[in-house]
Amino acid sequence: MDIVLNYCDQYFFTPYVYPASWPEDYMLRQFISLLTIANTGGYVLYFLTATASYLFLFDRELMKHPKFLENQVRKEIIYTCKSLPLMGVLTAAVFLFEVLGYTKLYDDLSQTRFGKNPSSPRLSACRAETCRETQAQELVGWRGQQRWFDSVRFSGYWSVPINVVAFILFTDMGIYWIHRFLHHRFVYKHIHKAHHKWLVPTPFASHAFHPIDGFLQSCPYHIYPFLIPLHKWTYLALFVFVNVWTVSIHDGDFRVPSILKPLVNGSAHHTDHHLFYNYNYGQFFTLWDRIGGSFKYPSAFEGKGPKDELKNSENGVLPTAAKGAKVLDRVLRHRTATSN
Repeated sequence: MDIVLNYCDQYFFTPYVYPASWPEDYMLRQFISLLTIANTGGYVLYFLTATASYLFLFDRELMKHPKFLENQVRKEIIYTCKSLPLMGVLTAAVFLFEVLGYTKLYDDLSQTRFGKNPSSPRLSACRAETCRETQAQELVGWRGQQRWFDSVRFSGYWSVPINVVAFILFTDMGIYWIHRFLHHRFVYKHIHKAHHKWLVPTPFASHAFHPIDGFLQSCPYHIYPFLIPLHKWTYLALFVFVNVWTVSIHDGDFRVPSILKPLVNGSAHHTDHHLFYNYNYGQFFTLWDRIGGSFKYPSAFEGKGPKDELKNSENGVLPTAAKGAKVLDRVLRHRTATSN
């Protein structure tokens, strides 16, 4: 996040906002700046992605579903707008630790191999070129110096896709267990219940969390660079990606390539999570739901999803008594769980 902060300092905060007595490395100034960036970026990213998804992907026929609340879109937006500022405070506090250098984020791809911290005291004590030269001499000697330089550069660039995969797998695992914890009966009613108000969600429900809920589910994204070296621009790109993905699993577009249906946790999976409460906690993949015994094959893939229910009701097709009893049982179990 120091990349964004540096740009904002150079072109906006330093010349137009802060007095000269507040230097750029003043911690209070850094926190205020990061809070401004987090809140502004959060609102911009939310409204751009959610609006685009709502206009071009979301099936607005779902708004006719009996479980769709009156003025739901407006309520989702209002709830999000109230929650984002507090989420921004917590997020800015983590960003401050990143800016102060407590993470393993790095600038130069040629400085690192995957799993090796480029920000170690040794690397920070010398310029990158000199440091590479010193390490090359120690590892392969003068005669193999050029070959070692090439391998470092090669492995550095390859660390990007490797880190992307590792980041997604790590955060998918973390979010699964945090999400499942938020469904514990002693926690759910205080924090996570608000997000399940939207039984048939729209893209605008993607960030309509209690502030603590939203921050807790973002923690794996913040924790990763404290543990594993990650390129700064890659981290920024991933931070945008996870916000876009969060919108996408609320977009009501259940289309998924057949080959990916057993693997990817998409909108169909997450809509069933909203409807049936204790299934499909995962963020990106179905792996941890399968391991944790909480996987449910999406009802939309079986012709029993919200769109199918709506179509059947419009065509006058009523479920059998057994099916009706099953649906009623699910609703009652959901209401009982949410009221505890």
